[in-house]
Amino acid sequence: MAVAKAACLNHISRESSDIRRLANFYKEIFGFEETESPDFGEFKVIWLNLPGAFPIHLIERSPFTKLPEGPYSATSAVSDPSHLPRGHHICFTVSNFDSFVLSLKDKGIETFQRSLPNGKVRQVFFFDPDGNGLEVAGREAP
Repeated sequence: MAVAKAACLNHISRESSDIRRLANFYKEIFGFEETESPDFGEFKVIWLNLPGAFPIHLIERSPFTKLPEGPYSATSAVSDPSHLPRGHHICFTVSNFDSFVLSLKDKGIETFQRSLPNGKVRQVFFFDPDGNGLEVAGREAP
């Protein structure tokens, strides 16, 4: 039996050296809305909410951290979206898969597409401006 009772996703956080740029990306691409964010004083945050889904907390990156910022700062092929099906990513589901993918391409965002073996779920993988992996799934109509 699980230790946690009634567990559910609370939020996802992403650190960034430019939280405004990242907030604008999630607002434009997925329709996130900014909500009231606390003032932590020593660093800035922007909290975003996707109605009916989950919040994302964008946190100003510490200038003292030694962690890589994301795949775009790496020197290997890790920034290739075809690697994302087996890598860290957040997945959204949309009802307008085809037009969504076309919008990404119109914005010059590099993508990798595939479908689950049964063909019922189509997937597109891509990166946000900080190199965080994203997947968008489109389900076949029942």
